[in-house]
Amino acid sequence: MNILLLGSGGREHAMARNIAESPNCTKLFIAPGNAGTALLPKSQNVDINPTNFPAVRDFISQQQITMLVVGPEAPLVEGITDYMAQEPSMSDVMVIGPSQQGAQLEGSKDFAKHFMQQHNIPTAAYKTFTADTLNDGIAFLHTLKAPYVLKADGLAAGKGVLILDNLAEAEQELKNMLQGKFGAASTKVVIEEYLSGVELSVFVLTDGKHYQILPTAKDYKRIGEGDTGLNTGGMGSISPVHFADKQFMQKVEERIVIPTIKGLHDDKISYKGFIFIGLMAVMDDKGERNPYVIEYNVRMGDPETESVFPRIKSDMVELFKRTWLGRLNQATLDIDPRTAACVMMVAGGYPEHYEKGHVITGLDKVEGSIVFHAGTKLDADGQVVTNGGRVLCVTSLADSMPSALLKSYQELSKIQWEDRYYRRDVGQDLLKMMI
Repeated sequence: MNILLLGSGGREHAMARNIAESPNCTKLFIAPGNAGTALLPKSQNVDINPTNFPAVRDFISQQQITMLVVGPEAPLVEGITDYMAQEPSMSDVMVIGPSQQGAQLEGSKDFAKHFMQQHNIPTAAYKTFTADTLNDGIAFLHTLKAPYVLKADGLAAGKGVLILDNLAEAEQELKNMLQGKFGAASTKVVIEEYLSGVELSVFVLTDGKHYQILPTAKDYKRIGEGDTGLNTGGMGSISPVHFADKQFMQKVEERIVIPTIKGLHDDKISYKGFIFIGLMAVMDDKGERNPYVIEYNVRMGDPETESVFPRIKSDMVELFKRTWLGRLNQATLDIDPRTAACVMMVAGGYPEHYEKGHVITGLDKVEGSIVFHAGTKLDADGQVVTNGGRVLCVTSLADSMPSALLKSYQELSKIQWEDRYYRRDVGQDLLKMMI
């Protein structure tokens, strides 16, 4: 079948690699893709904006696309699944992504928190405020202990969450957010209690009734080593997370996954796609870790996909077909038991000002690891050049986390461009926990 994948990041490159390997895939188009997706077998980049729904529809018709896989959140939140469902000519196209209502789990932090509260899913206590209730928000901050967690209600490119130790600073940032710091995304702000623990990501593929739990991962959001500095889209990831053992994952499934899927079904929310569950593992008085939901996303995470998808040995297109048909319970998930370590390489200055257009060298020297492109493109001479803040990542699989990390760092040292940067401490916190 002919398949169209929307997106241009490292997540889409990782997904495209699995999709292109499927015997069910005849031709894969990626819109708009990057320099890495352009080099995959059976694949072709197409210059279409994923949020230009009429252009996506027309391309599907022209190329006889059977399946549409939506990578990023923006088209989902803007309603691409509903758009395709309402187009008579698109009725036979398998769309992998939730409805616009389902996408509100990511599109609105307030919606997601209300959903969790309604369906008894463990999460931090919270309240939501607008510019009209600013004084109430400040009063609520005074009832909490530091650190203070402020979240822009809408999409803010992964940067709309502030964790602040100082009350006065929290008050000022609340004012800034409600006055447009994150544009329309922060016209509402969720303030919630701080949960202390270890973060991890759990990924679920669901057909709206049945589900498959994919490998766990942990990502690294801050630009600086030791988790310091500004938030980014992610500086690396590890899969699996060692402490997410059978006992912990049973808690996740019983307390979070099952109530989430049942809640969507009970609320009559159409959902065929991925659910990213951002969790905090909180230690209780008995020394046991218990999962609490920090956030939902309605697509795969990035850069977690770059460590999760290389471990999925099952045919992804077959899984997507069963998702569309409501038969995901009939699928089997084959997972590589090895550890995957992904280290992201970014442009100097990211996540603030950075330059584009630097020529990348050494990609042909990488051996035994996978290079996933994110912010790259081919220039007029066919050279791979930087085209974003997060440029590419190197993923390695090995029998242990130290070996996987060592391999990724060895191989990424071969890749060069002017003013590149990467964190040298990815996975070190997990290694310390294992000692």
